[in-house]
Amino acid sequence: MIQNMTILRLFFRKAMSREIISRLNTMLEALKSSPCRVNKIFIQNGTGKGKIQEIINFARDRKIPLFFVPRKKLDGLDKNHQGAVALLSPKEFSSLASILEGSRLPFLVLLDGVEDPQNLGAIIRTAEGAGVDGIILPERRSAGLTHVVSSVSAGALEHIKVAKVGNLARTMDDLKKRGIWMVGAESGSRQYWYEFDYTVPLGVVLGSEGRGLRPIIRRNCDKILSIPLLGKLTSLNVAAAAAVFLYEAARQRMLLSQDL
Repeated sequence: MIQNMTILRLFFRKAMSREIISRLNTMLEALKSSPCRVNKIFIQNGTGKGKIQEIINFARDRKIPLFFVPRKKLDGLDKNHQGAVALLSPKEFSSLASILEGSRLPFLVLLDGVEDPQNLGAIIRTAEGAGVDGIILPERRSAGLTHVVSSVSAGALEHIKVAKVGNLARTMDDLKKRGIWMVGAESGSRQYWYEFDYTVPLGVVLGSEGRGLRPIIRRNCDKILSIPLLGKLTSLNVAAAAAVFLYEAARQRMLLSQDL
C-alpha cells in the first residue's frame, strides 16, 4: 500500500490522458488477459470485498502497483466507478527474455527513476532511431507507458520493446552474467562518453532527472562515463544525454558492420 500523496496528486493530474477502466468485471478481464497493460490500480479506501478483493489479489500476484485513495479521487477519474479505477498503457510490456532472444549483439537502455513522461517519450524515440533492442524500466520510480509517452515518442513506442522489472539492480547483475556490459551515464567521471567500445553487448544506464543514478545502480555499472559541460549549467536533460550516448553507440556499431 502506498501513501505518498504527492505522487498520487501527480498521477491523478495526468490520469485523464490515459486509458482507464472503472467497471469491475472489465477490470478483472484485463487483469486476466492483459495484465502487462495495467499500469496502476486505484482502490477506494474502506473497500475490499467481493470483486474488489479479487482485483486486489490479482494485482498483488502480478506485482501491479495499488493505491488506496479517498472516493473523491476516483470521482475525478470517473464518476461512475465501482470503487476501483485501473490505468492502462497504450501498449503491453514485453518480457526481458523476448528482448534478448531477438538480438545477436544486445543493445539495451536501462532507466533508473525517469519519472517525467516527456523525457521517457523522447528517450524511446531516440532509442528506436539508434537501433536499440529494448528499454528496461523498474516497476517503481518510473513513468508508465502512457498516452503522453506514446505521443512524445512520435510512434516509436510501437516499434520498440519495453520491459518492466521488479529490481533493476538484480536485473543488471543477471545481464552482466550474460556478458552484457553496463555503462552508466553520470556527470563527474574522468572518462568521457566516447572513450568506450560500444560494439560489445551493451546496456546504457541513465538516471533520474534530479538525482542521477542511485548508488546501488552506479555500483553495478561496469563503466561510468560523462559528457563534459563547457557552459554554466552543471547537467544535461536525461533525454539529451541519452541521445549523445546512444548515437555514439550507433556510430561505432555502424562502422563495425561496414568492416565485416
